[in-house]
Amino acid sequence: MSKVNSELVERACQIILDYSAGKKVTCLNGEEKEGKVRKFQETVELQITLKNYDATKDKRFNGSFKLPHVPRPNYKVCVLANATHEEECKAEGIEYMNVDMLKKLNKDKKLVKKLAAKYDGFVCSDTLIKLIPRLLGPGLNRAGKFPMRCASDEKVTSKINELSSTIKFQLKKVMCMNVAIGHVGMSQEDLILNTTLACNFLASLTKKGWQNIKVLYVKSTMGPAQQIHF
Repeated sequence: MSKVNSELVERACQIILDYSAGKKVTCLNGEEKEGKVRKFQETVELQITLKNYDATKDKRFNGSFKLPHVPRPNYKVCVLANATHEEECKAEGIEYMNVDMLKKLNKDKKLVKKLAAKYDGFVCSDTLIKLIPRLLGPGLNRAGKFPMRCASDEKVTSKINELSSTIKFQLKKVMCMNVAIGHVGMSQEDLILNTTLACNFLASLTKKGWQNIKVLYVKSTMGPAQQIHF
């Protein structure tokens, strides 16, 4: 059951969208802010601070969740493709690398690191995924970008959509984290749904559920943060 106040989430999402549209808004903390339209599509993030958690003793959680609405439409994906998926990539204008291209990297750490930095994520044909460590070494894995598997009978486009919709909560050494849950081009209803589901999934990962969540904010790239849980 959600412990995020639905009215607060609704108001916060409306403030974020109004601010990005250049409207004057009254934030949840009572402050008035003059909105501004940016020349790029702002991302909306969920910002989290945990409590009653000891990262040195307690088990660190790591979970992924597919949101119903794509939070990152500009998410840049490269397909590590077999012959079938290569044809689809060519037809759809999707960036890809086949085995011969991957072999040319020669497991060079700098080149693999450059490849990992160039893209937000990777999709890999199922017939190639076992070869990735041999072809590229551990570089993609270390960057937290090991490819999502795509079966030979699956469409690359559907997998890219799935990858672009999937958010990841990973507790490391600090009690703060943030994930992209939407963008200012979304409808208020879609942003509310993504926000609520992301919050509930986060709570399901922690040791004591909502008792481990200190504060939650939602914030657009250039907008003021709105606190939805405290």
